[in-house]
Amino acid sequence: MESLNEIRNEIDRADAAIAEAFCKRMQAVRQIAEYKKERGLPIFDAAREEELLRRAGERVEDEELRGYYQLLQRDLMQISRVYQQKLLEGLKISFCGTQGAFAALAVEKLFPEAAAVPYGDFASAYEAVVRGECDNAVLPVENSFAGEVGVVCDLLFSGPLYINRVMNLDVTQNLLGIKGCNLQTIKCVVSHPQALAQCAEFLKKRGYEQREFSNTALAAKYVAEQNDPTMAAIGTREAGELFGLETLAAGIQDSNRNSTRFVVLSRTECSQPRREDDCFFMTFTVKNQAGALAKAIRIIGDYGFNMRGLHSRPMRSLVWQYYFYLECEGNVRSPKGQKMLEELQTVCDQLKVVGSYSCREGETI
Repeated sequence: MESLNEIRNEIDRADAAIAEAFCKRMQAVRQIAEYKKERGLPIFDAAREEELLRRAGERVEDEELRGYYQLLQRDLMQISRVYQQKLLEGLKISFCGTQGAFAALAVEKLFPEAAAVPYGDFASAYEAVVRGECDNAVLPVENSFAGEVGVVCDLLFSGPLYINRVMNLDVTQNLLGIKGCNLQTIKCVVSHPQALAQCAEFLKKRGYEQREFSNTALAAKYVAEQNDPTMAAIGTREAGELFGLETLAAGIQDSNRNSTRFVVLSRTECSQPRREDDCFFMTFTVKNQAGALAKAIRIIGDYGFNMRGLHSRPMRSLVWQYYFYLECEGNVRSPKGQKMLEELQTVCDQLKVVGSYSCREGETI
């Protein structure tokens, strides 16, 4: 039998090899963090970690040691997440509004380690990423009740940024006013057009005058500054608390299933392998030919891509001309997807894949 010192020396050699492998692994983790930063991807990837644990079990033949090695793999993944979070602490995320806005809540949930940078309008938040002032933008594209956010859709059509991630945020709208006012003193309600539309029944029933504002949080700030008991804002409880307003009525949206979809926009498109159950956004214009739109839709269906939604928007540069944007299920970067895009070119003047995202990540939170 080997002496105790000989056994300890063997452990030291193994530890040295582990340390070398660990440093090599963490260098790769740093590269992954940079990749995710450029594309606005989440640190935690549940599917990837499940795969690593499965492979960890296959690497160890000794049944007694297999479970211990999987425990080690779990610890390594936890350490990797902590390291990535440290590397991403300087991440800057642009959004439209101010603290207390729904977009600010979305940024906090999507990028808890990042600095949220507010801008006064959607275009400014978008251009901040184009110019490199921020790493990613979080913007709303659609509300389950009020429909698409047209300005953002136009930016997706004309701008260079890509969608790499999608999140659904449940929306609870509240009527906010200064201290001392109530539902009877209110005459005028200010908020973003989408928020006003989401609360149309509540506002109509009480006969309130409606005034549009650039976003919900700034509307709350405006009401606080006016200090007028006849004026209220629609927004989040957080916005009310931030600007010293009271909640006069909670949950005033017309539908209790009120959700807003936010997209993460980046300068670089995600190039990691995609799955057949992923989704993608695409914008296009069709040629001025009879049946061109019908042909485009048929081509998409013939290749087995299921359209979740198809919308049209007027083109600013051409009167009575429209572009279309759609969301489909499937891997557009697969050979089948590439063939579909090639065939679409025969009936489309402009065609652009805005980005892909994991349907498994597009969850309500």
